[in-house]
Amino acid sequence: MGHGWEGVVLKLMRGKDFAFTVTGVEEVTDRFRRVHFTDGGMLAQTGVHPTMWVRVWFDNGDKPHQRAFTLVDPDPEAGAFSMEFALHEGRASAWARQARPGETVQATLQGTGFTAPSPAPERLFVVGDPASLPAINSLLGAIPEASATIWFETSHASDPDLPLRLDPARHELRRVPRQERGARLVAEVRSELPALLDDPAGAYLWIACDTATTRSLASYARKELGLAKDRVNALGYWRAA
Repeated sequence: MGHGWEGVVLKLMRGKDFAFTVTGVEEVTDRFRRVHFTDGGMLAQTGVHPTMWVRVWFDNGDKPHQRAFTLVDPDPEAGAFSMEFALHEGRASAWARQARPGETVQATLQGTGFTAPSPAPERLFVVGDPASLPAINSLLGAIPEASATIWFETSHASDPDLPLRLDPARHELRRVPRQERGARLVAEVRSELPALLDDPAGAYLWIACDTATTRSLASYARKELGLAKDRVNALGYWRAA
């Protein structure tokens, strides 16, 4: 399967291609599946950083189709990692539903990156949803000494069973049902964050949900709360239909 013009652009941007092989699968919930892979030598070449992600290519007839996925528990020595799929309509979810050991997928490593906030934050504020769950867990694990408040948007009855890796002594989880295309999440963060933000210089805000919600909250944090650019990390993970 060719990668079309997207693959050409990624090559020009020094993207590196790898083949991943499925070694096992886990049904986390009825709408969330974890797939285990060997890495085709990637991690030995690239190393690992928090919230690391790759672009995975899926068959879509004669058109290339790629989606970004965060690595879960990457292990350079073993050459292995997992990826977690929120199951909905689409080629990536269709592939994940039928994935079996021995199958392979092509992937390109390009665009990933994470600059740890400096100085290290004393307080994390995280806004996300099932699509960004692996990255949330990676971020919390990378800054374990910081206390954190997490607003987590949910859409399905099984979402409370998703594997958020929380430390009850340091992490506070606030579940927010998805309503009005993310408007409720925006309203709750705007209502609650100012009272929690007692030391902006020691805080770090990380936002990863649908693109419109992410943009709205990032703009609010920078323009209305006055958070410095390097204390806000915002990336839209998906577009609402």
